[in-house]
Amino acid sequence: MVRIGHFFFHYRNGLFPLVYLLLFPKSPPLLASYKLAVLVGLFVAATGQTVRAVTVGLDYIRRGGQNRQVYADRLVQGGIFAHCRNPLYVGNYLVIVGVGFASNSILFLAVAIPFFALAYWAIIAAEENYLRTRFGPEYDEYCARVNRFVPQFAGLSRTLGGMQFNWRRLISAEYGSTFIWTAAMTLVVLKNVWLAGDHRFGSPLVQALWAALGLVTLAYAVARYLKKTGKLSEPARSS
Repeated sequence: MVRIGHFFFHYRNGLFPLVYLLLFPKSPPLLASYKLAVLVGLFVAATGQTVRAVTVGLDYIRRGGQNRQVYADRLVQGGIFAHCRNPLYVGNYLVIVGVGFASNSILFLAVAIPFFALAYWAIIAAEENYLRTRFGPEYDEYCARVNRFVPQFAGLSRTLGGMQFNWRRLISAEYGSTFIWTAAMTLVVLKNVWLAGDHRFGSPLVQALWAALGLVTLAYAVARYLKKTGKLSEPARSS
């Protein structure tokens, strides 16, 4: 499983988008009402994004590794990592499940959801193997204290209130992935509106969806500009 995890970690940027394409082929619907599917999916995905946002805003972990290999220069135990060892993967999976529900596609849910469960499980196994080798007893103690997936809510309010939230880091780290899932969700809903025969340009729903796609694209462009021009960099501390 560790070797499989290293494979997924190394190739995920090329492999995972191919699986996302399963959102778009015509598929038997999960629910009779695509609108209900959207509401369920949006709630689940927004919950996942909230988990990711709070995690990144409070304490940062090197998500991409080093040279597309698992790597950590320190054992992050603060912020949400004090309550769950893998909050970013939990958030990722909730986002994927949410977008899958919004697509109302049995095909995506039947293939992609198990695929991502296996991929993340394997990646986590590879990361745990690396961390245990590098940090030894410190990591074992951390594992004994904090669950792998299920958050521990005891002391969460103290954690949230006792740390400074880094909005610059949040926007810089999350604007790309947030744009991808929000744009994908909007497009699959438009697909289902089209398949249901409801795609009329005068429809308030269709107009709202196209407006939403335009807004998230604009937000992505603004965030990218701010990052590339250094406006999201940490302010220099006076000595």
